Amino acid sequence: MGAKRVIAETGAGQHGVATAMGCAMFNMECVIYMGLEDTKRQALNVFRMEMLGAKVVAVANGQGRLKEAVDEALNDLVANYKNTFYLLGSAVGPHPYPAMVKHFQSIISEESKRQILEKEGRLPDAVVACVGGGSNAIGAFAHYIDEPSVRLIGVEPDQAATISEGVPAVIHGFKTLTLLDEDGNPRPTFSIAAGLDYPGVGPEHSYLHETGRAEYYTVSNDEVLDAFQMLCKTEGIIPALESTHAVAYAIKLAPQMKRDEIIIVNLSGRGDKDVQHVYNLLEERNK
Repeated sequence: MGAKRVIAETGAGQHGVATAMGCAMFNMECVIYMGLEDTKRQALNVFRMEMLGAKVVAVANGQGRLKEAVDEALNDLVANYKNTFYLLGSAVGPHPYPAMVKHFQSIISEESKRQILEKEGRLPDAVVACVGGGSNAIGAFAHYIDEPSVRLIGVEPDQAATISEGVPAVIHGFKTLTLLDEDGNPRPTFSIAAGLDYPGVGPEHSYLHETGRAEYYTVSNDEVLDAFQMLCKTEGIIPALESTHAVAYAIKLAPQMKRDEIIIVNLSGRGDKDVQHVYNLLEERNK
């Protein structure tokens, strides 16, 4: 392809770490764009990326979050397209990025489908995943989309509820449901999970919502913090705050279902990156 350098955007830092790791293996220049606010609340992953040899660019424009990181990565690509490959981390952007990300992430549902059939001898009744840009969720849904008996449930932060509150618009080169302000610009968002803090969503999620194939709900920050602690104490798993949105909704969903029904909850990341952030949030909440 002729690319000598790789760039990426990242919110929670997980995609940035993976990109930096790949570039280190192949001795390629790596630049990761990350919102200034996110570099603070995901400092552990920033350090990981830098240890792996990547240059992390903290973007201070706007809210200093994921949207602004994508803005700067696209600006870099336009200026350096002859020698640069943009490794986009979510199921967003112009074609073919959403299709590429879905293809790679679909390994999640490919494996979960095979494993549930081996273990239970049947498909799950519901698959639940968090949704920001929507990469982990489209991967978790992919191999169940053509299985109408399986409910597909995406969970958004209530202050970045793109599907629940958005309208059709173009953002970062693709048309999808988007949160807009009164002037028609992308609306500021907030989530305690950096990877979900985005005013748009992958276009296939918009399609799944509009056709009714998938359901999308919201949870509050307090519900997420409670679910984070519950999973830690009951399962010995420290989940990423992004993934914990799915856990929080599953906690509400389970009592509505029969005891023999099955829910698959996609844990899209581990929470060591979030421990200090959660500590600070709980300290603030308990004052």
